[in-house]
Amino acid sequence: MKKTAKELKKGDKIQMGGETLIVEETELSEIGKQGVQKCRIVAKRSNGESLAIVRPSDYPFNLI
Repeated sequence: MKKTAKELKKGDKIQMGGETLIVEETELSEIGKQGVQKCRIVAKRSNGESLAIVRPSDYPFNLI
């Protein structure tokens, strides 16, 4: 199943770079000079390390 970056919620498990990440927080920005909103996603790796990802709000993620 796929969700766009803006549809992700806390606790969703996503696949990225061959790793499974658990979403901890999402934040949407205002529309920028490229004409699209950006979404900042903070996710946790399996070893407990946090990772910040910035993608356009319509970027598709694979859910697990």
